[in-house]
Amino acid sequence: MDRVPDRLSNTRRTGEIDVCFMRTRLTDISREEWVMRNVAVLDDYQGVMHEVVDWSGLPDGFSLSVFDDHLDDQDSVVARLADFEIVVMNRERTPFHRSLLERLPNLELLITNGMRNLSIDLAAAADQGITVCGTRMRGNGTAALTWGLILSLLRNIPREDRGMREGGWQTTLGHDLAGATLGIVGLGRVGAQVAKVAQAFGMEVTAWSPNLTDERTAEVGVRRVDKATLFAEADVITLHMVLSERSRGLVAAADLGRMKKTAYLVNTSRGPLVDEHALLQVLRNGDIAGAGLDVYDIEPLPAGHPLRSLPNTVLTPHLGYVTEENYSVSFADAIENIVAWSKGTPVRVLTEG
Repeated sequence: MDRVPDRLSNTRRTGEIDVCFMRTRLTDISREEWVMRNVAVLDDYQGVMHEVVDWSGLPDGFSLSVFDDHLDDQDSVVARLADFEIVVMNRERTPFHRSLLERLPNLELLITNGMRNLSIDLAAAADQGITVCGTRMRGNGTAALTWGLILSLLRNIPREDRGMREGGWQTTLGHDLAGATLGIVGLGRVGAQVAKVAQAFGMEVTAWSPNLTDERTAEVGVRRVDKATLFAEADVITLHMVLSERSRGLVAAADLGRMKKTAYLVNTSRGPLVDEHALLQVLRNGDIAGAGLDVYDIEPLPAGHPLRSLPNTVLTPHLGYVTEENYSVSFADAIENIVAWSKGTPVRVLTEG
């Protein structure tokens, strides 16, 4: 009789990998009838993947490896994932373009957080016979972080916190929200959530996006303006657009040049929406008051990147969706996706178009 894995039990950390080992049981199933599946979870930066969800719900015979480091080059990713049939992504941290998918012949199932991920080439996945599935995500983490950045900028919270720890007391003057103007670029679900909070603070809210309608602004209760007006008049500008080839570089040097010297830019959407070189210039020159950024052209942001040393920024490491509650929902769905796929009835399947 063959000895085959039964189900997941304890875990052990080996370098940068959490490996789940499996109990074994004697069975009369032949090895030809039993097919093992290897599951990889990528980019677990916080090392929390075994805390937020119970992976013992995976089918018998499924082996789990959780990687808490990030690999930048494709050759390293290919070498790591060569023996895995199932990969669970962490949003866009590791993109799966055609060039990568074609080098992973054993990959059968790819799972992403959320029901949209533009870093996956869905057409290439279909060509390779790879099933791609999404998950649910809780809805207000990014909006909440947006307000964390806005308040940190306008009330100088990081600077005052450092001052308190160094023995100081009251070194800055903050700004009121009431009566100020918030300009929202992109009035979708997250943009509308941000607008509601602004209205509660007594702010005037304006909005613009390429396809924004009067009906949508009326529904949310904000004023539609053109792009130039939004950038010229707003005291705080916050971006909530999906990144695409059309929206890449949407905020150009000319737009930043229209901003008031006292205005702030906040981006919790995607880094490449903004011309990063132009943003660095206006921040260095003091042409705008500052920026609150959660997203960047390159992620993780390199240690020596000039944004890290600018005093008029508040920076967070792409935390918009990174909450315990969101992880719990999303990765529980990932397990459910694996179980359904193993039975031949995949759920939450993502396809092109």
